Amino acid sequence: MDQLARRLGVPDAVVIGLGSMLGAGVFVVFAPAAAAAGGAGLLAALVLAGFIAFCNATSSARLAARHPESGGTYVYGRERLGPFAGFLAGWGFVVGKTASCAAMALTIGAYLWPGQARLVAVGAVLAVTAVNLRGIGKTATATKVLVGVVLAVLALVAVAGVASGDVAPDRLGDLDGSGRGVLTAAGLLFFAFAGYARVATLGEEVREPERTIPRAVPLALGVVLAVYLVLAVVAVGVLGADRLAASAAPLADVVTAAGLPGLAWLVRAGATVAVTGVLLSLLAGVGRTALAMARRRDLPGALAAVHPVRRVPHRAELAVAAVVVTIVLLGDVRDAIGFSSCTVLVYYAITNAAALTLGRDPARRLPVRALAVLGLAGCLLLAVNLPLSSVLAGFAVLAVGAAWYALRPRRA
Repeated sequence: MDQLARRLGVPDAVVIGLGSMLGAGVFVVFAPAAAAAGGAGLLAALVLAGFIAFCNATSSARLAARHPESGGTYVYGRERLGPFAGFLAGWGFVVGKTASCAAMALTIGAYLWPGQARLVAVGAVLAVTAVNLRGIGKTATATKVLVGVVLAVLALVAVAGVASGDVAPDRLGDLDGSGRGVLTAAGLLFFAFAGYARVATLGEEVREPERTIPRAVPLALGVVLAVYLVLAVVAVGVLGADRLAASAAPLADVVTAAGLPGLAWLVRAGATVAVTGVLLSLLAGVGRTALAMARRRDLPGALAAVHPVRRVPHRAELAVAAVVVTIVLLGDVRDAIGFSSCTVLVYYAITNAAALTLGRDPARRLPVRALAVLGLAGCLLLAVNLPLSSVLAGFAVLAVGAAWYALRPRRA
């Protein structure tokens, strides 16, 4: 049997979604977003990014319930729009998210042992891969622990900032006056939401996918949006837009500014745990997308193997881990947030386009077709308003993939 085992219920799926989002984004992205849009602009950009993520989540949930197999939009694009659309989505996801995995691994190294960041990063990739190879059940269990720790640390930051009395409402009015700055910030902040549909890429391992996925994805997204809004208000209110924009560790600086510098180490430890959680679920998601592409020979067919006992795509996960380790050792991809956001926004634009082919959904009260249109337009708008270097790099990678797809030998 070449199918993955269905072991995830709604709670497990929600936790995996939370673990995919409550990571590098909340600890890092607030600073460049504040630099682009100011204090009030940051909050506006966060709401905009969250709304577009909600549109995408609605489309992802509908498609995942209709096509409950591993691969996410790679599968949806192929089934609803044609093989090329599916390939472009899968290519962008695998390349962009592989770079993100390396960036997150390097972040772990920078927090734990700055002098040996690459060595620690390699160790983190190997450890996380070992957990994933033991089965998706182990991934969900480990993610529950990580999410619990991260939520506790984020609650500490929020309580410390509010209790200090240093939250100044007037700082929330700082705005750089640029509408494009808000769009740029929203595109960057999308990086912090981009894991909400991770459960969709694990669709082949979800019990009752037609019921579980539509419930789990919006639940996870709603919890994260609420957490981000609270933290953004506290961070801007305590630090101000200028200081937040210049900060390398914004949430640690909030605790320090609140008069509790001795707890900054705890926030840094929480950041390490959070990034580890994201790396855990992200490597699993990339591995499943590689599995789906290999099944259709859009990647080497050898990667389509499923372990006979663990029921995991072991060759695909090992291959992804090998590429991530290579990038960690040879490159510096800590500036990959914009690049990843660009390719992932294109990925979700294809998701919304595929959702438009589903027609109306009488079982849902939401205007699902309108949300798909808004999600498609919003993804493209945010993608082209990212920093120019990110846009050029993202579309160059997509162009390389498209050229390879067009020039490769035809299969029977």
